[in-house]
This record gives sequence, structure tokens and C-alpha cells, in this order.
Amino acid sequence: MAAPRRAWLVFGFSTEEAAGELGPGPGPGPRRLESGPEGIRRVWPAWSYVVVETGAGLEVRSAGLQRRLPPGWTEALPSETHLVLRGPAAARAWPRAAALRGALRGAAAWSRALPLPGPRRPPPLPLLPGGFATPRPPFFTALPGGVRVRRLALGQEHVLALGAAGEAYAWGGGRHGQLGHGTLESELQPRLVEALAGVPMQAVAAGGWHSATVSETGDLYVWGWNESGQLALPSKALAEERAQDEDPGAGDAELTPHQEQLAAEDTAFISIQAFPALLDLPQDLEVGKVSCGSRHTAIITRGGELYTWGWGKYGQLGHKDNASSDQPRRVEYLVAEGLQGEEVVCGPWTTYICVLEP
Repeated sequence: MAAPRRAWLVFGFSTEEAAGELGPGPGPGPRRLESGPEGIRRVWPAWSYVVVETGAGLEVRSAGLQRRLPPGWTEALPSETHLVLRGPAAARAWPRAAALRGALRGAAAWSRALPLPGPRRPPPLPLLPGGFATPRPPFFTALPGGVRVRRLALGQEHVLALGAAGEAYAWGGGRHGQLGHGTLESELQPRLVEALAGVPMQAVAAGGWHSATVSETGDLYVWGWNESGQLALPSKALAEERAQDEDPGAGDAELTPHQEQLAAEDTAFISIQAFPALLDLPQDLEVGKVSCGSRHTAIITRGGELYTWGWGKYGQLGHKDNASSDQPRRVEYLVAEGLQGEEVVCGPWTTYICVLEP
């Protein structure tokens, strides 16, 4: 029997939409990333472009273009202003426009020499020796010497890190509860998420203003902003949208029965979750991978199924519509096609999924 083939699919906002060449819409299904004979190993999405790793090196892909980057670079950290690349001896940042042209010959916007790599593979970007990179100025931030980190995720205003012993740290902006410390205050330095102390974590993910971690036993913890249902907790905004859809001609003169129920149950809705919440998943599923977009969340279960929730305007949830959801929903496309999820990477408005094809 032939070994399963790996392929990358993407749901949601397209680079053509970013360029204004297409209107918004979820489309009939996912788009397949063209891989060529080398295949695609990893992806790093930004809003309007994506960097992919093939067997031949790194490529930048955007609307109507596909450019191979100079050899020697092994990892990418993209944004809408700059692209950070890491190689064996240095990490450097270039303006986005230069990266899209593949023109990296001039002076970089930032450069940092790296020590010679040892026998062990270094932790992935954004981590660098002594600190971490960001795809916008100042490009590098040192970590305190006493904090040992093996994974790090960047949100819009906050940072989430996985410690060497499985502990979680969070710092940065906290106005949406995204730090998990029980307050809306910011933190200038890494601070242990005390609510998770004693529960070893295996993965961390940071969305625009929300956070998620996966424990070694496959439990999922979420916290932060829930305005679009990205925590899979009851969202008042989504409930009001559903009520409006059900009663489009009700007007504002009086409350419909559904709206009266919403008002009565107002205390049940969660806009901000400032402490980590253990999420109850359907059928007590165990989580293997998690990734967060700007306002949506995606997981792969240990059985290879993809579940998504949160903001869905561009079809990034993979349910063939543009509805948002505050409940985990299985992506039935993978089930129908007999595909098993292996990796998931969310861009701001996209969900990239690596699948094993039979």
C-alpha cells in the first residue's frame, strides 16, 4: 500500500481578495496550495501573502505572483510591514514590498548575527537565542535570563510562551483579558499564568486578542476576548446576530421573544474571559494541535479531525458559509474526502491545514 501523501489546503481570505481582485466569499471548498514536485513542508501566513517552505527553499506567494527567496533561509515570520527570515548564521528583516519582489540584496531593515547551531535543532521562530523576533520594529526583544522558553506565540498586542517544564507565560497588552492573569492590566515582563500551574502544557497559540494552550493530556484551555465566539464560549454579539437573522422584520419597537430571552440570559454571555477556561469539546475529544487567527480558533484532534470556531466572514472556518460560531464545529469537508489533519496554521483571516491523503 502506498504511503499517504501530504497536501496543504486553505480556507478563508485569499490573496486575490487582499489585492481587491475578488469580492468576499467562502467559495465552494478549500483551495489547494500548488506544491510542485518538491512538496510543501511548512507555511507562514500573513494577511495578504504567505511564505511556504518547499524542498527547494522558501517562496513568497501573493496575488498573481510566486517568488523564490534566495537560498539559505530556513524560517519566516511575516507581517504586513516586514518579513523576518532566519538562516543558520543570522536573522534579518526586510520591508514587505522588497520581500514580495524577492529583492533581498540590499541592506536589511534589521539584522542579528546568530551563534553557530549546535547538534540540536533550535526552537522555531519567533524564538531566537536570548530573546524573540517580531515582524515589526524593534524586531528583537530580550527575554529575562531566568525564563527558559521552548515555544513562543505572538498576538496583536501580547506574547504567550511555553516554558521548558510545560508552564505558560503571558505578557504584553491585557485589555481583553488575553494574558490570563485575571485582570485587564498589561504586563511588561513574562509572568506565569498561575491558573495553569501544575498542568504541563504541550502547545500555546496566540490570536489577535485571545490565547489558547493544549495540555499534555489533550485538554484545551482558552481565554481573552470572545466578541466573535473565538473562545467557543457564549457570545452575546453572535446571539444577537442570530436573533436578527431569525426576526429580520421585527424592528426596534418591541422585543421579540428571542430578544427577551437574550436579555434575561445576559449574565450567561462572556465577552472577556480573563482566566483560562477548560473547554468542553464534543465527545470529550483530545486535542493535538491548536492555532489562532485574528478572531477565530482551529484545532486538530488526536484522531486527525479539524474543528473550528469564531469569526467566519471569509469562510475561514471551513463550513462552506460565512457564519461565525461560538461552538466548536467539525469541518465536514475533511471527513467527506477521507482526509486526516496533521498540522493547522491560522493566518489572520485564514486557516491552513496540512492533510494526509489516502
